[in-house]
Amino acid sequence: MPTLIVTAAASHLGSLYANESNLGKIIVMKLHLTQVEDSNLITAYGGGYIAVNKTRYSHPLIVMPNQLILDWSAKDFAQLTAVDFDAILALNPELVLLGTGATHQFVHPKLTKALTEKGCAIECMTTDAACRTYNILMSEGRNVAAALLLPTS
Repeated sequence: MPTLIVTAAASHLGSLYANESNLGKIIVMKLHLTQVEDSNLITAYGGGYIAVNKTRYSHPLIVMPNQLILDWSAKDFAQLTAVDFDAILALNPELVLLGTGATHQFVHPKLTKALTEKGCAIECMTTDAACRTYNILMSEGRNVAAALLLPTS
């Protein structure tokens, strides 16, 4: 079944609604049906799991459009090491989304030095936000890696 991915520029929508001349007008947003065949799509997350293409995983993993790394050495945010990020670097992504669990945390720059030296951007966010962001960037054809730590209870 095709998956619908909706994106909108918040600043653009905000200006539409904030402008008094738009009051009472109908605002139309064009939606596009995105086919993600042969690509890894995060289809669900929560409650200690992440589902990729409807298969549930209950351990940290790395998701890329055409690769799924199920044996990522990372276990939780507090134990991240440079070796965990070297595994991501070997995949050669243009951008890394680090899902830090239930809370937004920032990784120490010394752990991601090899990524940044290679010109690979890294963004830290909650795992839920990383899952949503990954799907959008993947649907745009970006070579993105979502390195996802599961929220701990």
